[in-house]
Amino acid sequence: MPQFSVNPHRQDPYKNFKFRVKWDNRYVAGVSRISALRRATEVIEHRDGGDPSSLRKSPGRTRYEPITLERGVTHDTEFENWANKVWSRSGTPGTESSLKDFRKDILIELYNEAGQLVLVYRVYRCWVSAFQALPDLDAATGGTAVQSITLEHEGFERDVDVKEPVEPSFEPGA
Repeated sequence: MPQFSVNPHRQDPYKNFKFRVKWDNRYVAGVSRISALRRATEVIEHRDGGDPSSLRKSPGRTRYEPITLERGVTHDTEFENWANKVWSRSGTPGTESSLKDFRKDILIELYNEAGQLVLVYRVYRCWVSAFQALPDLDAATGGTAVQSITLEHEGFERDVDVKEPVEPSFEPGA
């Protein structure tokens, strides 16, 4: 069975360098790295007293690992604004957190090399558990200043309405 139903000529899996993140119906500027989407389900071992000496296994609770988003430091304040909804030093006592809207659903979109949308994952009830405004600063290096947020969430699922696109073919001399 081919790995790609619409493009059976395609041999390579999708690359990991074309993606976008969306929340509040807007794309988030400059996201350059997203950690993996992972979930793990506990294994519950049990056996009945009359069973042979082998254990039975069944699924237990499922945990979703946090997601980290990184981007270069700019004047865009989207990361900081969301982090401040969870806790803000400038709030007066009793208003440090915004319990009303500190959670968001986000979309992670993956694109093929031609820039066509190929996969979308919906991540539910995210909130910022860690915010890095600035990295370690070092005058002896020439790196980019990167900020990040770590998102806790309550699950993700693939958007099955996003179908495999017909990939364009490029003929030499055409």
